[in-house]
Order: sequence, then structure tokens, then C-alpha cells
Amino acid sequence: MSYRYTVKAKFTKLSVAEEWLNWLRKGHCQEVLDGGAVNYEIVALDSEKQSYEVRYQFPDKERFESYEEEHAPRLRAEGLALFPVEKGIEYSRSTGEAIFGG
Repeated sequence: MSYRYTVKAKFTKLSVAEEWLNWLRKGHCQEVLDGGAVNYEIVALDSEKQSYEVRYQFPDKERFESYEEEHAPRLRAEGLALFPVEKGIEYSRSTGEAIFGG
């Protein structure tokens, strides 16, 4: 199976959410792919207004751990510099092994 890494972001201002989504599309997601992910999707959540999940798929936990060591610190620092929580953003992350799929 594969390993999943999900970043959730909830915004108080739509304009900030739009900036963040544009930043993801214009390069950040590609950098995560370059760091070892095999694909991603950005999901606008129905359950929470102005909330999104970026769901990355890695081939296995080892590849994700390599990404965490070699790429994540720089990419997270960049993201927080551009989009700090003070702009009205709430972040959370989750990881896990995909155990079933079609």
C-alpha cells in the first residue's frame, strides 16, 4: 500500500485562502512531489467553510520519512513565513498508511 500525508488549513479570510491555494498550485505541491510524493490532491472541505486539505501520497513510510528529513523543514518554514498563523490560519497535519483502496 502507500503512505499518506495530509495538511489541513482553515482560514478566517477568503483572500488569504485564495493566496495560499495559488501558492500551492504555483510550486509548493510540485516541490513535495520532487521530495518523494507520487501525487496529491487539494480538497475544499464541505464540513468547514474556507477549509482545505492537501493530501499527498508517498509510495511508503520510508519515502515519507526521507521527505520529512530532507525537504519538509525548508518547505514548512517557507510556508509559515508566507502564511503565518497570525493571518488567521489554523493548520493541522496527519499521516498514516493506506490499508484499503480501489
